[in-house]
Amino acid sequence: MYHDLKRYYHWNGMKRDVAGWVASYPVCQQVKAEHQVPGGLVRSLLIPEWKWDRITMDFVTGLPVCDKKNAIWVIVDRLTKATNFLTMCKKDSAERLAELYVKEIVRLHGVPASIVSDRDSKFAGMFWREL
Repeated sequence: MYHDLKRYYHWNGMKRDVAGWVASYPVCQQVKAEHQVPGGLVRSLLIPEWKWDRITMDFVTGLPVCDKKNAIWVIVDRLTKATNFLTMCKKDSAERLAELYVKEIVRLHGVPASIVSDRDSKFAGMFWREL
């Protein structure tokens, strides 16, 4: 706001006055500007060449508890769109998920070359380490 105003107006202490006004105005406090460098160009994912070579995984949470399970782990093959649904507890560790993955997915389809997930990189790193 200061940069916009300084094109047309100027007074002593202008920067301090504008900062104080913005800090006290409720609308300015609700709207947060991006302070990050804009993202780059969107790149498409590679097209898989083999079944179960590249997969996606997601978690469906917030379900009612049934047999101590309250979430579903959805694992999808990106080539064929074949899907496996694994019941789990929302608080399961990466170690437990890796055990479940080996028991149910690797047994049938082998280890994938890549996994796409909307979870953070910390989870992905722990999962790959445990796997």
